[in-house]
Amino acid sequence: MEELRTARLLLRRPRADDAVFVLTLLSDPGTTVHNPSDALTDLADAEALLLRWDEQWVAGLGYWIVEDTTGTPIGVCGVKAVELAGRPVWNLLYRFLPSAWGHGSAREAAKEAIRAAAAVSPERPVIARVRPANTASARVAAAIGLERRPDLDVRGGDGPDEIWTTRFA
Repeated sequence: MEELRTARLLLRRPRADDAVFVLTLLSDPGTTVHNPSDALTDLADAEALLLRWDEQWVAGLGYWIVEDTTGTPIGVCGVKAVELAGRPVWNLLYRFLPSAWGHGSAREAAKEAIRAAAAVSPERPVIARVRPANTASARVAAAIGLERRPDLDVRGGDGPDEIWTTRFA
């Protein structure tokens, strides 16, 4: 599952040479406005983040670099194994360059990430942690079939997280 394809996108496991793209993505104020602690300022931080992302793949999945039909990176999407309310879940992340917003790429990539998560560990629900003010992210979560679960809301590193999930018994 290190490489997935949709009709318009390639999702591939990150490589060391993706550090410049990751820095570009996470140094853009628009992409980190709701998660300011994710902002990067230098290449060394991007390289260190890629190493941490690579470690996530031990659980069978991680984050993918998302490329458009021209092979140009436009975002990051994927899942990482975490716990919520004492139970293992896949935490879904989708973050795209502002130039890719509004074209359905986050929805398309996130649906593929959920499909991959279900194939690897069907017993683990997929969750998305969405900041209350991030209405665009909430629209993506709803569009891909996640259910809003206020009873599971938690406090994240940058403030409250609203939880959206595939299922959570």
